[in-house]
Amino acid sequence: MNPIKPSLLAALLTAAFLVNAGAVAAPVQDHPSSKYVPPLSNVPMNQIVQQQLYPQLEYLFDKMVSEQGKVTLDGVEVLKSNDKFLQGKIATGLAHVLLNMRKDDPRLPERLRQFRAIADMTIGMDNQTWGIHYYLTALARLKQAGLLEQAISPATLATLRSKLDWRTFVTQPDFQLIRLPTNYYGVAFSIARLRMQLGWEDDSGSKILLDKMLEHYKTYSGKFGFSDETAGEGRFDRYSILLIAEICERFIESGMTVTPELKALLRKAADVTLNIANTSGDGFTFGRSLGPYGETAVLEILSVSAYLGVLTPEEKQYAYAYSNRIVAKYMDFWYNPAIRSVDMWNGGRRTDTYRAKHRILGENFSLAHQLIFTTEFWNKAGMENARPKADLQRWLDKTQPRFNTVWFAQGEYDRALAIYRDKRHSFSLLMVNGGASQFDNSPYYPLPFATGIIAGTPDSGAGHPQLLPKFKLADGTELLGTSYIKNIRSESKGNKARVSYRQDELAKLGGKAPAPDSRIKLETTYTMEPGVIVRLDTYTPTAPLQVARASLEFASFSDKPSLQGKKVRFASGDVTAFEVEGLDSCEVEETRGAEPFRSPAGAMKTHVSCETKNFTFAKPLTIKWTLRYRQ
Repeated sequence: MNPIKPSLLAALLTAAFLVNAGAVAAPVQDHPSSKYVPPLSNVPMNQIVQQQLYPQLEYLFDKMVSEQGKVTLDGVEVLKSNDKFLQGKIATGLAHVLLNMRKDDPRLPERLRQFRAIADMTIGMDNQTWGIHYYLTALARLKQAGLLEQAISPATLATLRSKLDWRTFVTQPDFQLIRLPTNYYGVAFSIARLRMQLGWEDDSGSKILLDKMLEHYKTYSGKFGFSDETAGEGRFDRYSILLIAEICERFIESGMTVTPELKALLRKAADVTLNIANTSGDGFTFGRSLGPYGETAVLEILSVSAYLGVLTPEEKQYAYAYSNRIVAKYMDFWYNPAIRSVDMWNGGRRTDTYRAKHRILGENFSLAHQLIFTTEFWNKAGMENARPKADLQRWLDKTQPRFNTVWFAQGEYDRALAIYRDKRHSFSLLMVNGGASQFDNSPYYPLPFATGIIAGTPDSGAGHPQLLPKFKLADGTELLGTSYIKNIRSESKGNKARVSYRQDELAKLGGKAPAPDSRIKLETTYTMEPGVIVRLDTYTPTAPLQVARASLEFASFSDKPSLQGKKVRFASGDVTAFEVEGLDSCEVEETRGAEPFRSPAGAMKTHVSCETKNFTFAKPLTIKWTLRYRQ
């Protein structure tokens, strides 16, 4: 084993300091391989929620009652965490406890009194956008259950009526969002409809916001039906697929009829979700804000699809089996009993800044809310307490294509997702542009992401670009092939699939957004067949260049490596071997849980780095990597 490089040593010392300082809490379960099966996968979803999830909400309810304004969860003083959605998430999470109790439950009057006290205690908290939506959802459901007046004091309800308003982030009279992405029109629309249900306003605002929401979706989803997260930069991720399900949910909760046009778009999202389905309960593996949210996105899409009759009867049975495994995985893998909380931050796990640990209480409530309302959809779709199908893998092998290309956009640049299935594995080859703030982060790289095999690191930057060659020129410029993908071509025959594309410009690093640099052109070909993935890159300079360093890195969940030349073999893990051609030398090292090599679901264990230094780049250069994995 080669010694740890100096660049990694600093990160390791930092990690060691955090452990000694007590910042890293109880250990969590290691990253699951594709062989992982959630222990509760055969227990009906509704029973998992009732027997496993609701006790967690009861615990948090009691904790808020006993600790009042000094609630602490895994070392975080949660009410002082500056979480702008927390007030609403508290209301929704605790309201679920009230709504799950029978009207004759002798504990209900005391729980209502406690909820009332917590609402009074938290009334001064800042609460924005999604937090407003969460709080109004709780109020509307409490009203429907006949509990609102007992759960909220008149003075607090009057204050909430004034504060919980879509006008806090939408201008009047022109209905423009205030420094927010356009998908927030959906949040504003839902808030307006919920206020109407509470008798706080008429339907005039919601009608305009509905038009704005649908206009946004039409403008940024194009002919393929998946929404760009940006105003045309080409950032597509799990939210691009999820958004149509959220729009349908807004219609349902508002008492409106979901149109055939929306159902058709929802069907496209359901197709993608079924195509990535697996027996481990894993969800989307690409883009930002993953962890359990990569899986609850699947739950939302499939549950509302089942409820609206978008799935066939057979699809509904197996979509439920897949969804059931996601819920089972949440309680086994994402929930950490040592800290009585969802855990996205300890034991080598890492989130982006948006979901940092200061939001720990809100994450518990929002995830519980998603699990509960998606379970309710499944219950209403006829699956309450249904035993999930046990032959999910057989059905997936029979019905889902081995290879599929999902188009997001075509034009000056192509944007698409290629899905390759190999027994238990589902690979998602993402070909988009992360756009401003995300283009250099590895969850948006054009890589075939798959659980236990290839993962990105949230907010990674390009310091250690996962599986993409990086060029550092003699003038200091750093270039990476991330953003300017053209001419995507794909084909498959038998068990083998091939995807190719070109980039006439590489992305110049160092800025918030990518900048095109045309000094190097790139042609890329992926070949995928059972147990093997090959990426072949041909880089061509438009004129001779002095290159200080060309490099390639791979952070792997596999461990016990041995290096022979430029081939690494692993004795443990899903990846069995990794080989590089076209660069001069390679090194391998243990990561020891260092921050640059942590993924949402756990730490990569081995870091491979290859390079060629100080050369004149005057003719095409081919760089190839081959990854072999256990089926």
